[in-house]
Amino acid sequence: MHFLLNMQNLKYYLAAFFAFMLWGFFSLALKPIAYVSSFDILFYRITFSAVLIILFTFLFRRKIIVSDINTFKKLPEKDRKKGIRLTLIGGVLLGINWFLFIYVVNQINVQSASFAYLICPIITTFLANIILKERLKKMQWIAISISLLGCLIYFFSNANNLFFALIVATTYALYLISQRKNIYFDKFNALVFQMIVIFVLTIPYYILNGFSVPSELSFYLYIFIIATLFTLVPLYMNLYALKGTSASTVGVMIYINPIIAFLLAVFYYKESVNTLQIVSYFLILLSVIIFNYQIFKKTN
Repeated sequence: MHFLLNMQNLKYYLAAFFAFMLWGFFSLALKPIAYVSSFDILFYRITFSAVLIILFTFLFRRKIIVSDINTFKKLPEKDRKKGIRLTLIGGVLLGINWFLFIYVVNQINVQSASFAYLICPIITTFLANIILKERLKKMQWIAISISLLGCLIYFFSNANNLFFALIVATTYALYLISQRKNIYFDKFNALVFQMIVIFVLTIPYYILNGFSVPSELSFYLYIFIIATLFTLVPLYMNLYALKGTSASTVGVMIYINPIIAFLLAVFYYKESVNTLQIVSYFLILLSVIIFNYQIFKKTN
């Protein structure tokens, strides 16, 4: 019976695994269009993603979003305002994070983007402790201390790269924290609204600075791949995984993403790695294991 239950849950574990694995290969679609500005890439990513997610919602989740809106209308005015405020804040933070990630991958290096998402979960928990007053266990504080030491070592190897890694990680951490309190919408529907918010916020940039239309057909092919394979598909797989496994188990799998990205940076893009960077990565990975020790135990 236990074996059968594990087999039934296998599809959910695989969905989570492949979602984060896909995000690990994101740079393969970003690097070929590095000749286009980061903001333009963001705009087209958002445009394609918004159109596709709205079509998906209209075709497959129409009843869910209508029910969600009707439920939202019945909430007290205070809760409605809070829900709208958190959704808008989430959209702004997600848009900033996506722009910074694209910029770091194409203009700095893939290692920094990898490092950002390696330290992101620990930064999220640390900020949640400060902002949301979530309690941390002693072992988790030890893990955060080791992570901080790893960051300091990384700083001595390349201060500029650490700055970009931290700002990418912090914007996404703040996005996650803001959405923990956003209980007024279905998570997928909130994402739909946030993509629309990001799209609307990018329009003034083009009114003021002009609109550029890349002529290369390959650019639009890569944008379509980014919008589907590296945005909507993994997001949907993540939501599907949460139906059959715990959020903590899925959360542990987030580390698949930066590890793959780091391996690509070193072995595919041939980015140089010095001893201090290797030591810092080792310490961060050690802090990750210590931080999630109880979760690893539960999944075994």
